[in-house]
Amino acid sequence: MEKLKVIELFAGVGGFRLGLERTGHYEVVWSNQWEPSTKNQHASDVYTARFGADNHTNRDISEVPTPEIPDADLLVGGFPCQDYSVASTLQNAKGLIGKKGVLWWSVHKILSEKKSRPRYVLLENVDRLLKSPASQRGRDFAIILKSLFDLGYAVEWRVINAADYGMPQRRRRVFILAYHSSSSLYGSLVKADKADWMYESGIFARAFPVVDSNDKAHSFAIDEDLVGLSENFNAKEGQSPFLNSGTFVGGKAYTLKTLPQYSGNRMVLGDVLQNGEVTDDFYLTSESLSKWTYLKGSKKEIRNSKNGFEYRYAEGKMVFPDALDKASRTIITGEGGKSPSRFKHVVQTKKGLRRLTPIELERLNMFPDDHTQLQGISDRKRAFFMGNALVVGIVEKIGTELFQELSKNTVK
Repeated sequence: MEKLKVIELFAGVGGFRLGLERTGHYEVVWSNQWEPSTKNQHASDVYTARFGADNHTNRDISEVPTPEIPDADLLVGGFPCQDYSVASTLQNAKGLIGKKGVLWWSVHKILSEKKSRPRYVLLENVDRLLKSPASQRGRDFAIILKSLFDLGYAVEWRVINAADYGMPQRRRRVFILAYHSSSSLYGSLVKADKADWMYESGIFARAFPVVDSNDKAHSFAIDEDLVGLSENFNAKEGQSPFLNSGTFVGGKAYTLKTLPQYSGNRMVLGDVLQNGEVTDDFYLTSESLSKWTYLKGSKKEIRNSKNGFEYRYAEGKMVFPDALDKASRTIITGEGGKSPSRFKHVVQTKKGLRRLTPIELERLNMFPDDHTQLQGISDRKRAFFMGNALVVGIVEKIGTELFQELSKNTVK
């Protein structure tokens, strides 16, 4: 079977591409990375430095004409969690208009305008997508599922924490796989027992095995149009109906809670540390230690808001320094820089307490060492890249299982 052709949207520094290309079965034929309101397009610079500039664009994706994007088998992207609400256009009651700058609608536009739609779509997002916004829990995810259904796709999703499967970072994200009606996997999912698909036979189930949580599964229809969903879905502000595993087929969601099942080797924070290669500027100074200790510690205190309102503030204690014998906490975009922070990682070494280096942050996301190193790009920016990135090993395992399944159905 030939390599699958891939469109990579919101490419960042290339996490999806790295994971897919490591399998040896995928070829990125077009990619896009553009950071709004930023003069220096550093992520795109890193991407082209590592993968070349051919078939890569650094333009606002909403302004790229769909005919300029080549046909492909698979479309991938990690788009931000935003407000996906829609409304009818004034000129055309059947038309839809989403909020300007919301990147989901750029995905939707490409899929809807493609004459030959990608047979497969793989998307990644923060897991709060399943329960946003607070006023209508699950509405945004319902809009995405219904959008894909209207475009001819059957969908499965799974919330995956990389550390649950032996990877070195506790990073929980929702992954969405969609199969177009022209694909063999579409028919397989339509015919399958949905619980069996999520426990045993689906792509996610094979890549990341699970067991039954014994919680009750439930199913429900999503049959309103997108405008109706935007206005009415879960309007009584109840809990989100979407659990951490699910499918959406034929306008009906089937969802249940699963628990990870894994007995292999596990990487921990200590495994990624550089030994004897760290410069002095990463070490905490004696002058800053009290501030670090305060920020990492528990607090119960009276604070004043900007408008003079007095309130009680409380927060729990953070592990300080971070445990080396466990997977790390989630990397955040503010990980870089010397200033003390509650959320930055700090590790104890023979030489003293220090922050994590850009290479160590790359390793936590399973990127190659110095993938983000480029002249003119600061350590702070490199940390920002990793706070935005995904764990490459997750994509690699999904890509492997998807290709293996498709190979079974290929006529020899």
